[in-house]
Amino acid sequence: MPNACYIHIPFCNGNKCKYCNFISFNKPELIKGYIYSLLKEINENYQGEKLNTLYFGGGTPSLVPVNLLQKIINKFSFSENAEITLELNPENGNEEYIKELKQIGFNRLSIGSQTFDDNLLKLIGRRHNSHQIIETVNLAKKSGFKNISLDLIYGLPNQTTDNIKEDLAKFLSLDIQHISTYGLKIEGGSLWGTLPPDNLPDEDTQADMYEIINKILVQAGFNRYEVSNFAKNSFESKHNLTYWNNEEYYGFGVSAHGYVNGLRYSNYCTLEEYMDKPTIREYGRVLNQKEMLEEEIFLGFRKTEGVNTQKILEKFNVIFDKKYRKVLEKYSDYIIKTDKGYAFNLKGTMLSNEILPEFLE
Repeated sequence: MPNACYIHIPFCNGNKCKYCNFISFNKPELIKGYIYSLLKEINENYQGEKLNTLYFGGGTPSLVPVNLLQKIINKFSFSENAEITLELNPENGNEEYIKELKQIGFNRLSIGSQTFDDNLLKLIGRRHNSHQIIETVNLAKKSGFKNISLDLIYGLPNQTTDNIKEDLAKFLSLDIQHISTYGLKIEGGSLWGTLPPDNLPDEDTQADMYEIINKILVQAGFNRYEVSNFAKNSFESKHNLTYWNNEEYYGFGVSAHGYVNGLRYSNYCTLEEYMDKPTIREYGRVLNQKEMLEEEIFLGFRKTEGVNTQKILEKFNVIFDKKYRKVLEKYSDYIIKTDKGYAFNLKGTMLSNEILPEFLE
């Protein structure tokens, strides 16, 4: 039974950022009509479960007027301490908007900061500057938000390890609760996928950046609870843990993915198709036991706490230590035993793309 929900808001103001391959459109005039299609999809599929998390991602969800966001929130029931998150771009972070977000029920903001280097922000196509990041965080605190996350991208053109250290010092000076870090990957659907930039840090430098990020954030009191995510105590993203714990969730909106009653599904990826038939899935597939086990392992190893072998035994009747003994022995320098099962150490995390396929039969 799903207790989490993702809402995709596929609108951006102007051109996409150069690294972005998410489904988004520069058609803000369609926002209102899109929201009404979204409400139809929710009416058709949501079964009234009390949600533990509701997450608005994009695109740029902060382009949507507060009254329309409220129409969506009003469709759901929530558990007592539900986490309700909006991705917010700093250029949209005016005081009135942020205050109204808090008033209608949002209690977590994920701010698309990326870096404090103004030259890099301009190079990658962001529409904010470093001052706006600071201002947005301060306005969020003033409005009563106590759960604020910032994004950091590393491996950008001309970026150095010293740049990363400078960025981290500024992130930490803002006294926030959560930081998501992303190593730059050039994706086919992005502008840089067609016209790659010059002066990208090589793989070794990007690995050094990742190690520096880990060291500095852990020393500052953050816990790396997933490959790319760091949180102060109790401020882990409940919503994203739904994915990594391999639990079911709703996905609503254009291109959204969901996992309900063992069915992995995805919605249409164009605005026209989705708005024309919002209650019809483009793709759906019920996973078999083998696929579900593989997902349990792949997702579990993303977390610092790793895979839970007792849970795997109960769900799949598989003795993990026995079935994967050869893989565990082969990578004993990278996989550690935990109280509940097995997890990657830091070096294992950095080599996970090479190691994980060996858990496939």
